[in-house]
Amino acid sequence: MENISAIILTFTALNETDGTSRLIIFAFTFTSFFIAVFLNCTLILIIVIEKTLHEPMYIFLGNLCVNGLCGTAGFYPKLLSDLIVDTSSVSLRSCIVQSYVILTYGMGEITNLSVMALDRYLAICRPLYYHTLMCRSTVLKLLMFIWMFPCCIGLVIIVMAASNPICGRYIDKLYCGSFVLERLACQTQLPEAIIKGMFFFLLNILMGFVFFSYVKLILACRRSKLNQKKFMSTCVPHLVAFSNFMILSLLDASHTQFNVNLSQTLQHFQSALILVIPPFVNPIIYGIKLSPIRTHTLHLVKKNTN
Repeated sequence: MENISAIILTFTALNETDGTSRLIIFAFTFTSFFIAVFLNCTLILIIVIEKTLHEPMYIFLGNLCVNGLCGTAGFYPKLLSDLIVDTSSVSLRSCIVQSYVILTYGMGEITNLSVMALDRYLAICRPLYYHTLMCRSTVLKLLMFIWMFPCCIGLVIIVMAASNPICGRYIDKLYCGSFVLERLACQTQLPEAIIKGMFFFLLNILMGFVFFSYVKLILACRRSKLNQKKFMSTCVPHLVAFSNFMILSLLDASHTQFNVNLSQTLQHFQSALILVIPPFVNPIIYGIKLSPIRTHTLHLVKKNTN
């Protein structure tokens, strides 16, 4: 078997991009990277500093921002390096690492959003039991689930994908992912496909739980004006974040799984949206819609400007 450290892969997505276009793409990419990091770090900092925000809903929100930073770190640095150095190669080892980080980020979004849906379901549909059920130990267990589930599953999937002999050398995408490793492999083993199918079935159950929770929430809000107010203030941002992630996941799947016939440029742009938009948009949605976050943000800005 060929030494994994000796295998060099080539990204073909930027092959036909000239120097001027690379500089323009670099400028937009770097700006997006900087803003995403700034917004998520700001929201995390506010939640950490303000003791009034040390509640389950805001703790899970801060965790969502941390996951967004992980996805940002897995995608932007390599792309920025390729654009400015004018290279399109990557070692298989580095490709495997990036695949793991991005896969963990994607599954982390699902576990984060499912736990946040559980929190809102208990707060609105079971308010009398909320503080009993969502105690400190429960929050810690849910945080462990949010991270351990995607990290462990991602590790198993990537190890299985990386253990296959590599026949391909060209990556028709802007980044490495688990599906990229599958396409580069000479063949995929049946046990690998079965285990991977089981894991993604579990992820579909989590997404189904989020959908079920919001059906229950909407039904509960129809009978109470107080619940309607809670829903509009705390659930709408989460629903927007969940819908945003689901739509982007389907767009990415249309390229990686179903081979929808689109232009190469549009396919590359579309496949990167799931790594660009959620870390960029989520802190903005929550920062604008959640009044405690908005209030503390304005207070922090005024404090720094004075």
